[in-house]
Amino acid sequence: MYNIGIDLGGTNIKVGVVDENYNIVGRSNIKTNLPRPSEEIVESIVEGVKLACEDAKIAVSDVNSIGIGTPGTANRNTGVVLYSCNLGFNNFGLGGMLSEKLGTEVFVENDANAAAFGEVVNGAGKGYKNVVVITLGTGVGGGIIIDGKIYTGFNFCGAELGHSVIEYNGRQCGCGRKGCFEAYSSATALINFTKEAMEADKDTKMWEIAGSIEGVDGKTAFDGFRAGDKTATEVVNKYINYLGCGLTNVVNIFQPEVLLIGGGICKEGENLTKPLLEYIAKESYCIDPECSTKLDIAKLGNDAGIIGAAYLYTLK
Repeated sequence: MYNIGIDLGGTNIKVGVVDENYNIVGRSNIKTNLPRPSEEIVESIVEGVKLACEDAKIAVSDVNSIGIGTPGTANRNTGVVLYSCNLGFNNFGLGGMLSEKLGTEVFVENDANAAAFGEVVNGAGKGYKNVVVITLGTGVGGGIIIDGKIYTGFNFCGAELGHSVIEYNGRQCGCGRKGCFEAYSSATALINFTKEAMEADKDTKMWEIAGSIEGVDGKTAFDGFRAGDKTATEVVNKYINYLGCGLTNVVNIFQPEVLLIGGGICKEGENLTKPLLEYIAKESYCIDPECSTKLDIAKLGNDAGIIGAAYLYTLK
């Protein structure tokens, strides 16, 4: 049995044909080419589905269901994207339109939620029913799985964990609030901390590592930390403390069996996870190590959204 998962992004429309063993056996990737009318985006999705099926050497009629992860707020019950500022969707019946064009049942979900579900289906969260996934990228994304199901709140706007405040009246966040988890723990926040530290210390090794302020990325401070640079070490510790604060809030609110973190920063491995585990153990409300939340790194990467979307049909 084949199901299709679609990761609809502002830059690319990634489509995967997923078999019953969770293998992606056919793929396509089409540019989203924003801004443009919603109907044109749908036509590109249809094209992507057909190309992925060709790559998998199957017909669209062989597909059991199609799932799509989209930025914004999506009503999984109706297939309507209530709002997506990036894509220009506003009460747009994405699921119904795709179903009509492809003759297959279509399920629509927020992209971060779909990716979190993918980790539970066949990733680092497999075997657990209560999981929270935090993605550290341009922002801080969140996905909450309770009793094996995606939690979205009554209005499908839930799980925006990046927009909980960890520093009252702190740094400006893109959402309009100040002091958000995202403003202190995203890859963007780490880059900002690094640049500020470099401007304040013209002798830090991070200048040599990055080459210039424009060359700073999420690895710069960690590379400096490994090189024994004092200022870089201060940046890493500052970042980990803020991230630890936000993650501990998540643990204390949800007490999931496992808390997964994803994003490029997670390539730092134990340099990141070891101090985070120490922070969470010290600050967590649960003090019994036998029943405390496990911390792990998400493992599906960019395929999480495709696999999670492909298996949305199991939630109906």
